[in-house]
Amino acid sequence: MEKFVINGGNPLAGLVEIGGSKNAALPILAATLLSETPSIIRNIPDLLDVNTMILVLQGLGVKIEKLAEGTFQIFPDSLIKSDAPYELIRKMRASFLVTGPLITRLKRAQVPLPGGCAIGSRPIDLHIKGFLHLGVQVSMHSGYVEAWTDQLHPGEIYLDFPSVGATENIMMLASVIPGDTVIANAAREPEVTDLANFLMAMGAKIEGVGTDTIVIYGTPKLYGCDYSIINDRIEAGTFCVAAAITGGDVEIKGVNHIAMRSIITKLEEIGAKISKVSEDSLFISMKERPRATDIKTMPYPGFPTDMQAQFMTLLCLADGVSVITETVFENRFAHVGELERMGVNIKVEGRSAVVVGVEKLTGTQVTASDLRAGAALVLAGLAAEGTTDVYGISHVDRGYANLEKKLHKLGASIKRVYE
Repeated sequence: MEKFVINGGNPLAGLVEIGGSKNAALPILAATLLSETPSIIRNIPDLLDVNTMILVLQGLGVKIEKLAEGTFQIFPDSLIKSDAPYELIRKMRASFLVTGPLITRLKRAQVPLPGGCAIGSRPIDLHIKGFLHLGVQVSMHSGYVEAWTDQLHPGEIYLDFPSVGATENIMMLASVIPGDTVIANAAREPEVTDLANFLMAMGAKIEGVGTDTIVIYGTPKLYGCDYSIINDRIEAGTFCVAAAITGGDVEIKGVNHIAMRSIITKLEEIGAKISKVSEDSLFISMKERPRATDIKTMPYPGFPTDMQAQFMTLLCLADGVSVITETVFENRFAHVGELERMGVNIKVEGRSAVVVGVEKLTGTQVTASDLRAGAALVLAGLAAEGTTDVYGISHVDRGYANLEKKLHKLGASIKRVYE
């Protein structure tokens, strides 16, 4: 068993570099299957989830070669299996993204119902709705989704919710179907845009990227390419909160200012001083007690649900009462019970949490239940008086590469301990 041992109270200072985006890397790795020629993907983060996706591709017969740190060459011509490995798909929801590419290459796919963080049901019905509109037949049985087709065709799909995963799966499938496919109420997240840019680098024709209406002009053949994925806006946001919650002064390099607009706006509302250093870096300083504010998670360009837990930790120390409303996922307040062990005052009412700020947190033993909850508990430990032991850090490793090393470089007292 592993844990983080954190001695809180050290203001963070220095420079931290943000790595590649997990939520961009996963669909792009899946999309390499759309071609029969090799692709080189750069800026891939060293994360458990990414490693799981690589194992999924290898389990399908794909040859993958590591060229350098963060750079892989994928040889999709060796794809031979349409049955995705159960033990891997069950670990991570995003691995379901291989379904669309498998249908395009092999005309069928059998994929277990996906797993991942326990933050709500996150159904795949929108993925299936899109597949059906494009000529795919789908059957669900014994915990598996089986999809097959005799003839794919373009279509118009309206998503009842702007699902990132569904938008990505449909966009991948439609990119090789001759004709025009329209996705209405599509997800607008930067990671969706990055996938679209990768597909276009492979030869796809796509319009409306970054808007809620995406039009894919299908082409029968895509070709491998050399592509570098975007950096991780959620990692950048997490380090912004780490600087703020410790009263630090930190330069964060590898950021997209536009993609982080909602995060930066909320940090400035609570009193953080943020300046643009360059086109891809910012400086954040926080010297006073945070001010209370309200947060409502929304699909992009709204405030990201993946930053909700981290901001809740920061607002636990704010002067006043904050209300956090979670609209994207149910059951995403699992970290509240663990934060209460550290002395916070939070009352959960349905999809809202009322946070009454306290003056200090007290270190204790806490356990992460999911990825972002784990990040929130680490942040709490950085700000708390005394020592905090954070268990369940395998969740954290799913989305943050070398988190403890990066924090230690900024002056945090944190170490990984094996028990």
